[in-house]
Amino acid sequence: MARRGYKAWLERLVVLILCLILTSNITSAQLRYSIPEELTVGAVVGNIAKDLGLDTSALNARGFRIVSGSTEPLFQLNNNGILHLNRKIDREEVFERISTCIINIKTVLENPLEVHYVAIEVLDVNDHSPTFSETETHLEISESALPGARFQLQGAHDPDSDMYSIQLYQLSQNDHFRLEVKDRGEDGKIPVLYLHKPLDKETARSHRLLLTAVDGGKPAKSGTVRIIVHVLDVNDNMPVFAKDSYAAVLKENSPIGTTIMQVNATDLDDGLNGEVVYSFGNNVNNKLLKLFEVDANTGEIIVKGLIDFEAKDRYELDIKASDKGTVPLATEKSVVITIVDLNDNAPEIEVTSFSSAIPEDSKPGTTVALISVTDNDSGLNGKVICHISEDVPFILTPSLQDNMYSIVTKSLLDREHQSKYDGTITCKDAGEKTLSSYRTISVTVSDVNDNSPEFSTNPYTFYVIENNVAGASLFSVSAYDYDEGDNALISYNILRNGNENKKITSFLNINSENGDILALKSFDFETLKTFQFRVVATDSGTPSLSSNVTVNVFILDQNDNAPVILYPVSSNGSAEGVEEIPRNVNAGHLVTKVRAYDADIGYNGWLLFSLQEVTDHSLFGLDRYTGRIRTLRSFTETDEAEHKLVILVKDNGNVSLSATATVIVKVVEPKEAFAAADVKSATNDEEDNNVTFYLMITLSSVSTLFLISIIVLIAMQCSKSTDYTSKYLQETNYDGTLCHSIQYRSGDKRYMLVGPRMSVGSTIVPGSHANTLMLPDRRTPGEGSRVCKGSDGVADRVA
Repeated sequence: MARRGYKAWLERLVVLILCLILTSNITSAQLRYSIPEELTVGAVVGNIAKDLGLDTSALNARGFRIVSGSTEPLFQLNNNGILHLNRKIDREEVFERISTCIINIKTVLENPLEVHYVAIEVLDVNDHSPTFSETETHLEISESALPGARFQLQGAHDPDSDMYSIQLYQLSQNDHFRLEVKDRGEDGKIPVLYLHKPLDKETARSHRLLLTAVDGGKPAKSGTVRIIVHVLDVNDNMPVFAKDSYAAVLKENSPIGTTIMQVNATDLDDGLNGEVVYSFGNNVNNKLLKLFEVDANTGEIIVKGLIDFEAKDRYELDIKASDKGTVPLATEKSVVITIVDLNDNAPEIEVTSFSSAIPEDSKPGTTVALISVTDNDSGLNGKVICHISEDVPFILTPSLQDNMYSIVTKSLLDREHQSKYDGTITCKDAGEKTLSSYRTISVTVSDVNDNSPEFSTNPYTFYVIENNVAGASLFSVSAYDYDEGDNALISYNILRNGNENKKITSFLNINSENGDILALKSFDFETLKTFQFRVVATDSGTPSLSSNVTVNVFILDQNDNAPVILYPVSSNGSAEGVEEIPRNVNAGHLVTKVRAYDADIGYNGWLLFSLQEVTDHSLFGLDRYTGRIRTLRSFTETDEAEHKLVILVKDNGNVSLSATATVIVKVVEPKEAFAAADVKSATNDEEDNNVTFYLMITLSSVSTLFLISIIVLIAMQCSKSTDYTSKYLQETNYDGTLCHSIQYRSGDKRYMLVGPRMSVGSTIVPGSHANTLMLPDRRTPGEGSRVCKGSDGVADRVA
């Protein structure tokens, strides 16, 4: 028979589980399983992953777990998403006096975030028999008790649920008593002994009865108690309570010793038969005896233990009033005590953080975490309002589930502005004396490659001295990136596009790690005076970001060119010439002019002339700046007819370079001089015509190249976004010393590279090696100019 009952129970369980599985397909956010109590640890409750249609291979990666509190969980999930029983469940211990026992758990998956609610119903098993607190109880009933008198008995206790709890009481067969059952609802059924036939002490001094309590199990279980009824002599007045019913209101957490109310009963008998004492009725259980006590003499009901509204909000006590007669008479009256809730429970915040780090490019509305809030109070005391601190870019949004909130982003994030946020969640109830709780969450913002590298200067301007060592570092560029990690790891390269740019950058190289730039060859100022290129800085993010900068390089002159003698030059190419002058010339006569050229500029190209060797220092003088040789006095008869002059031409570089020219001066008689002068004049005219022709061709070529260079530079500057401009102007005046002048502009400053003589009002730029002058923008005539004397002795001004 036991096997048939267990088989029937299994069939009902299978049907219930099938129904839950079918309904779980309809509401994907809620699964429901049923298990019997006392199931062994490790038993399978259900396959959550299968019922939800989840991919079991990704459960570990998505962090599939049960959100549990601080106590040991009743259930656990394995790696395959199967729910197992973690602890043995005694339904009567976990859900005392509750008809439907459901355990709700939350399961969570991350990436993306999913929350599933699972309800497990614990089915009752008839594992308890009804028991009485005593195996034998004694009743004293006066023989004067009239038929119809009722005597409440101590009921049996069965912790099983309603289906398997006590269903009926049975009284053994007798002539005087019948049994009635009083249904107290939540407190169960109470047996009442009903006097059916008057008692006669002379006939029977006592009666032995057997009370049986039967539960609703199949098969049913039962418990018994022996009742011995002692027949007493007459005490014919019972105590009578002053009120038909008693009710009181008590605030929870009332101090021990607080008087709740006072009951009053009177007895019309005299003496001990009329003295009334108070006590709890037979049906008051031990829990109530720990919470309340009654004063036997006054009838005051007093608080004895901690009253908690959340544990129970209503109590019903049976107060018994008995006299002190030989055969005491007693009357019982129910007292209902209603507990008033106080706001004595602060909200409890449970935070489940699903992302320890959130990308900075997350869109507003991205979920960061979930929180659930509980308050054990009722009414307004249990109504909770939550908010998050204003100094974080997050807001709380309510979920479909009561007292569930999502923490979501309310604005765009920027890791470079702030990489970590500490948000405080505050939850307050709506009680008269508000209670609140706080919880702080920390959210880290992870980096996204959203910042391009930035150069410290734009554009760069560098000055490089010519004849640099090939392969040595010239200068470096530097960029920084506000991102972090690989997103901030910068590499450098030179932008090589366009035929002209490619030709220039082909002899440049850059260290990709630190931005050091080196030249693969030496620069020659006389060949290349300035050039421009672009450097690109690229980070290592995915995708990578880059920026570029313009680098302007100016080549500075070095004294690497020796002066070149242009005149005198002999037919074999040596710097040697013969000059004839009449003997009768006066002092100051121009004998000849030594002409020289230096390819360098500035001080390096500023030539000075000096007599290195002369036969007679009193006869000839040399202008150190123009190279003109003049007589210092008239010739005498004793002076020699031939004089040798060696002229030293040197520049003004730090380490000066020089060249020499030899002039042979022959002193002739006037007639010979005139004849020689005529012949020489014709020769010189022919030579001058040839020289003039070549000079015209040279000047035309130089002017054409100069104009083309100016046009190309203007076109290049107009095509660039930078405000950096550079203008170059080269002027050449030949007056015995070839003077150079190059003007250019950088930003709001104007520079000039000058020849032999610096003008008043010009300043030397530091680091220019005396080659570069910075000119004021506005100049008056005579200021900021260079003066070179021509062969005719008239000063030529170069602006």
